[in-house]
Amino acid sequence: MTAGEWFSYYDGVTLTAPGGLDIDHMVPLAEAWDSGAHSWTPARREAYANDLDADRSLVAVTARTNRSKADQDPADWQPTLADARCTYATDWVATKLRWQLTADDRERAALTELAAGCRQETVDYQPAP
Repeated sequence: MTAGEWFSYYDGVTLTAPGGLDIDHMVPLAEAWDSGAHSWTPARREAYANDLDADRSLVAVTARTNRSKADQDPADWQPTLADARCTYATDWVATKLRWQLTADDRERAALTELAAGCRQETVDYQPAP
């Protein structure tokens, strides 16, 4: 049996049962595909989908919030909790950089707008192997 507490930073909800959680791909698989993963080898796509080496790539969040995000990018979806938006933008950019994924104009504009409201966020990442 698993016990503990999980904080879903997208919506500020703390859960005590893992059944209410989803593991969210920070940059959804469909978005990654559209941003360059379509040209990757199957092994690289698998490595992306299961990236446990970067804390920002996979995030435990409430199932409801993950499903509302679906495969949308920041131009179409942002966390409901305003205080989470800077972290979300930073995590998004770090994941895109880690995997050398592109950003379209709408996505870039949304990230620029998000970043304008952030103070001291730093995008740290390690390039994916």
